[in-house]
Amino acid sequence: MNKNELTPKPAVIKNIIDETADTKTFTLVFTDPEEQKRFQYKPAQFVEISVLGVGEAPISITSSPSQQGFLELSIKRVGKLTEVIHQLKPGDEVGIRGPYGNGFPADELKGFDLLFVAGGIGLAPLRSLINWVMDNRQDYGKVKILYGARTPGDIVFTRELTRWAGEPDTEVLYTVDRGDPQWQGNVGLVTQLLHRIELTPATYTAFICGPPVMIPFVIKDLLALGFKEENIISTLENYMKCGIGKCGHCLLGGKYICMEGPVFRYNEMKELGFGE
Repeated sequence: MNKNELTPKPAVIKNIIDETADTKTFTLVFTDPEEQKRFQYKPAQFVEISVLGVGEAPISITSSPSQQGFLELSIKRVGKLTEVIHQLKPGDEVGIRGPYGNGFPADELKGFDLLFVAGGIGLAPLRSLINWVMDNRQDYGKVKILYGARTPGDIVFTRELTRWAGEPDTEVLYTVDRGDPQWQGNVGLVTQLLHRIELTPATYTAFICGPPVMIPFVIKDLLALGFKEENIISTLENYMKCGIGKCGHCLLGGKYICMEGPVFRYNEMKELGFGE
């Protein structure tokens, strides 16, 4: 048996959801049922997805570990590989290896109130943790979800945003940078939503995921509200080419993001030179 850790496992596309004009969510199942059973992951871990003869790229797992028998990847069309993936249909095969990364500390968060702040496709890895929390709702306190997109047409997971808002002790607010004639919701940066909710920073752990330019501003506002550095958790982006700490592409501050990240608490991010 080939046990090369860089060898992808074949997986079949079972379903595709068009989230926006340039983002699709793919439901995948490994062709080997035993491989599917072995595949266990944490929220915010990622896989390397490949198309033979085209290339490979790291993509966050957006499904929740509480949902067994498949995995979901939400992929934005941004280059050659993702363009090819967007042309695939149910029944087509891709390669998957992983999962990689440390993931969100879901078990450590039991009993805490949770704040999620997402921008754009950054809602994808947070969706994994949010659905984990919703599937284990009795283990967690209040939940507040703040989401920002460029335009109404760029909002992902619209059905789930509505469903989450209907869950007990859960508040969901979202905004767009630019509205359109039909948009009647909030317009402005996602950080503005922080001032529209009631929360006690001492009881909350905050999770941030979105464009790199967004994250420092959210962290600054959370600190101003009184959040402790260790209670602010975010993801760091760096090109994770191999996923197993061999190639060195994602080395930052002496740590391999693909292995010791991509999830870090803010006090850890500062040690890596974040914000300097």
